[in-house]
This record gives sequence, C-alpha cells and structure tokens, in this order.
Amino acid sequence: MTHDVIVVGLGAMGSAALYHLSRRKVRAIGLERFEPGHERGSSHGRTRIIRHGYFEHPSYVPLVRRAAAMWRELEAASGRTLMTVTGIAEIGRPDSALVTGTLAAAREHNLPHDVVTAHDLMRRYPAFRLPSDYVAVIQPDAGFVEAEAGIRTHLHLSAAAGADIRTGERVVAVEQRGDRVRVLTERTQYEAGRAIVTAGPWTASLLPELGAPLQVTRQVLLWVRPAQPELFRTGWFPVFMIESEHGIHYGFPLHDDGLLKIAKHHHAREVVDPETYDRSVSEADEAMITGPLFRMLPAAAGPVASAKTCLYTMAPDDDFIIGRLPGCERILIASPCSGHGFKFAPAIGQALADLSLTGRSDADLSRFALSRFVKAAAAH
Repeated sequence: MTHDVIVVGLGAMGSAALYHLSRRKVRAIGLERFEPGHERGSSHGRTRIIRHGYFEHPSYVPLVRRAAAMWRELEAASGRTLMTVTGIAEIGRPDSALVTGTLAAAREHNLPHDVVTAHDLMRRYPAFRLPSDYVAVIQPDAGFVEAEAGIRTHLHLSAAAGADIRTGERVVAVEQRGDRVRVLTERTQYEAGRAIVTAGPWTASLLPELGAPLQVTRQVLLWVRPAQPELFRTGWFPVFMIESEHGIHYGFPLHDDGLLKIAKHHHAREVVDPETYDRSVSEADEAMITGPLFRMLPAAAGPVASAKTCLYTMAPDDDFIIGRLPGCERILIASPCSGHGFKFAPAIGQALADLSLTGRSDADLSRFALSRFVKAAAAH
C-alpha cells in the first residue's frame, strides 16, 4: 500500500501531525498499536496543563503561544471545547527552580504575571496552607487542555479530510529503502515517501539506531474527592504547581464529576519497560502525592476515587527530540515529551508536517535537535 507519508503512533503528536498532513491533501496514513487515547502511553488522563511562562526554558514560550492559538483554531474547526483558561499559580521559595524559571521566561517574553506572597495567595485561595517564605507567580492566560478529546478531535478531522487511520495494529519495523520508507506491522506492510515516528515510550525499541539515550519512567495520576470542593470550583480556582523539598506537585480545578486531579511531576523517577511496567497504583504511590500535597492543600484531603499510571519518555536534558533518523533522511523522529509536551501538540504536529513535506519549519526547533546527542557522544 503506497502513501505519501506514514505516521507511526497516534497519541498527542502523531494525531496532530496526521491532521496537518491531511489538511494539505497529502495521502497520509496513521498507524496506532492500541486505540486513540489509550492508557498505555503518555497522552491520557483527561487534562494537561498549558502554561506560557515556561520554567524549563524561555525558548519554549513562542512555541506554546503558537500552540494555544492553534488549540483555539481546532475548537473552531470542530465545535468542541478543548482548552479552558483558569490562570495558574506556580508556587515555591523565591530561589526555587519553578519560581525563578517561570519569572525568567515571563520577563524575557513580557508575559502578564504577578508575584504574590504566600499570605496573599492564601487570602485569595483559602485552600492553600503554605510556608510563610513561599511566593507564587500568577499568570492569567494559563489553564488546561483536554487530553483524550484533543486526540480524538485531531483524528476525526484527519479522517474527514481523507486520512487513513488504522488502529489495533502494531508496527514492528520502520526502514528506509532507497527513496521509499517501508513500515512493517504484525498484519502487513506499507510504503510511503516519508514516515513520521511519534511512538512515545516505544520509540527507542522500534528504532534502536536512533542514538538518543531515552528512558521511560512510570508516573502516577490521582483523582480525589476533596474535603472542601467549593474551594476548587472551576472558573475561580487556578491550575497550580508547587515546588517543595518533595519535588513538584501539581493539580487542577474540579472536574464536572466533582473530582480533583493531582500528581507529582517525575514521580519516583522509576525507569520501566513500557511492555511490562506495573500499571497498578500502590498505597506508597498515593502517599508520595497526597502526603506532601495535602499538607499544603488540606482542603483537598479526601479519598482517592481513581488512580492511573502514565509514562514519560525522557531525554537526558529533559528537552524534546525532533530530527531525522541518522542515515535515513526520509524518517522523521519526534519525541516531544520529557513529561511536559502535550500542550504543544498542534504546533508540533504542524512543524512535523512541514518538515516531512518541505524539509523546513518556521518554528524554532533548534533546541530539540537530535544531533546534540551525537555531538555529546563524539565528545566522549
């Protein structure tokens, strides 16, 4: 079966890439091992934070601005609500990485923000109980995007534009043969002029020649029934992140089912095999999240109603990876994860479509070049 482009993996990035390919009337096919929005990877869990003052590095800010605008465009095209603006409170000591990084990005890009004391934040949002030396960076334009709904919307519009979508089909090899790419699955094989591989936790095993030292880590998400739900109502309470001696914890306003989603960023740094990892959630897992967080957010303390695991695909420097497979110019690799990628999906998808079809993108992706690992290996 011959196509112009094959997209391998239809999570956040793959579904967005397929959408942008299909809009250009390219003969595109997307292959997904499971079902869209499945719970074995990195693109489920109902919601993901979108924030502009990017503590990881200021260079992400233009890309997240583009992504936010594109989520709105996707809403207009689909008639679905996919992004909700709540504001965000990023909380910690003044010298914490979260606070200093967020302020650096906000100041460099002239983002609207306020810095308030712990006392003032607790007066505004009585759910918090914070040490007196903490501060919060408040940004009004942050919020959350709908995870599974975002994927389904990208795929629905892709199919409507003519894309071929195959689910429940595991890819076992991606190979460049001259001026063609061959993708083998457990059922059949496909040929195309180009391939985009967005396989998440399976990237390294599917492409052992990649050369990037990726690690897959197990994460835990909890939904609790808060003791004082009125203090977390959507439309008033913000998305939040808190850095303490226990790491970075984060959470959301109430869902419409009355549950509060909370988690710990980089939960335990537990490296796992995506084929065999433990998907159950233990009492110890829950305690790593609820113990520190409930001390600073006692109004959230309540029974755990639901718990899930997800996976981070980590680069050593915690940045994204976007580039050509070494020696295979027709195979484009994208691992925009490291635990903070979902919000960028529409913009990354557009960039992947551009790179695949023209070899260029007007988005600045230089920070994510695969070549940085090749250079590092050569230096040693």
